[in-house]
Amino acid sequence: MSGLLILLGMPIGNVADISPNAISILNSADLIAAEDTRRYFRIAKELGIEKNIKVISYHDSSESDRANQLLTALDRGETVVVVTDAGMPTISDPGYRIVSAAITAGHKVTTAPGPSAVTAALAVSGLPTDRFCFEGFLARKSGERRTQLQQLAAEKRTMVFFEAPHRLAATLGDMAEIFGAQRPAVICRELTKTYEQIVRASLAELASWAQAEVLGEITLVVAGASSAAKLDLSQPADQAQLIELVLNHPLASENRKAAIAAVAKTLNLPKREVYDIVARSPKA
Repeated sequence: MSGLLILLGMPIGNVADISPNAISILNSADLIAAEDTRRYFRIAKELGIEKNIKVISYHDSSESDRANQLLTALDRGETVVVVTDAGMPTISDPGYRIVSAAITAGHKVTTAPGPSAVTAALAVSGLPTDRFCFEGFLARKSGERRTQLQQLAAEKRTMVFFEAPHRLAATLGDMAEIFGAQRPAVICRELTKTYEQIVRASLAELASWAQAEVLGEITLVVAGASSAAKLDLSQPADQAQLIELVLNHPLASENRKAAIAAVAKTLNLPKREVYDIVARSPKA
């Protein structure tokens, strides 16, 4: 028998954003896998969703074990619905393992699309939306986070990140140093909720703003390199940023010249000038 796996988008703040189709699916499911069962039951009660449908927890720490349980239900021909606390499953949330397993086993996988903090923040940011990339949560450790940002410094597409409130100031400070203090960015806090707040400024200004206590769900939208000011190679700070870009380029460990050429091309800078700056650096 072939089961049906449905990835269902849940409201990111305002419960009224859920679609009639999503409510119908939740009422007719055989099994619901919820990231946080307590949160799901609160929303279900508010929406008048049936209580007699089996609900199990399905979060990051249990995903591997629970995926087998969900697959067994699909093998019985059941309809399994995966929901997270907010937004779409698999987008910085659980869901990938059961999707992969269900596809391999030959079960149908579909979605009941709903609200997404990624596209909501992008839409209201005022930054270019024709091309963008989603980077999710950056590494918690400073060194790993800075390495990730170095690799993204020349990214031309608008970038969307999630970040925890207590790490926001540190992340913005690293971004201002690596991407450039004047790079435009937007903080979207508590989207669609009562205390929604959208702050548009430069990375340096946002880093300063975030020094005060920031609470709630954070989505950060950052302009791509093409929207930022070109590096001024006469300035020590910009030279230091250029050197870091080269040293952290994926090609740098095997072929320094290739890394220099790649960075120079991305930033539309003279390759010889980039080479001279890197060659003079003690880090190189």
